[in-house]
Amino acid sequence: MKNKSMTYPIVFMTLLTIVTVFILAFLNQSTLAKVEENQNLELRRKILYVFDMYQEGETSDEEVNKLFEENVVESDWNDQKLYTLMEGSEEKAYAVPFAGPGLWGSINGYIGVDAAMETITGVEFISQNETPGLGGRIAESPYKEQYRGVDISGATDKFVINRPAAGGNIDAIAGATQTSTYVETMINEDLKTFNQGGNK
Repeated sequence: MKNKSMTYPIVFMTLLTIVTVFILAFLNQSTLAKVEENQNLELRRKILYVFDMYQEGETSDEEVNKLFEENVVESDWNDQKLYTLMEGSEEKAYAVPFAGPGLWGSINGYIGVDAAMETITGVEFISQNETPGLGGRIAESPYKEQYRGVDISGATDKFVINRPAAGGNIDAIAGATQTSTYVETMINEDLKTFNQGGNK
């Protein structure tokens, strides 16, 4: 009698687990295309932001796709994606990928430069795990917007320099100097490689 009473809950839980896994797998598969579509749209927003062509709350999803498809060309560079802003057949600017370690995890993003490598057009972060309210503020507009129009003409290795260092052109985040330094280092390293023609 005891064995019979134990069999029912085991069979019930096994069947419940199978049904639950099936439902979750079905939901995952059925939403996969939409998730990928949303991720692709978010990436396009970020690339357009780097080129100063996207305004939060003002540029619709349809406009994002239209602007991207009409003006941006994707290519491979250093095993990553490089995005080129085109004006007809002329290359106007590049969204150069950068990546490296942060204080709490890896940081990935894109730094925009004009075709002459004289001006930064913008910066955007694809992923980061820095402390919210401190290092995480690198993903906030006040920090990112200061990169717009920064003059880097003549630079060969130090494109962005955190103030108050000599030649500083970017304000580090107060209370998050380590994160700011990590960002400065990775941007400078990857821009240097790009400027030298590394696999471009």
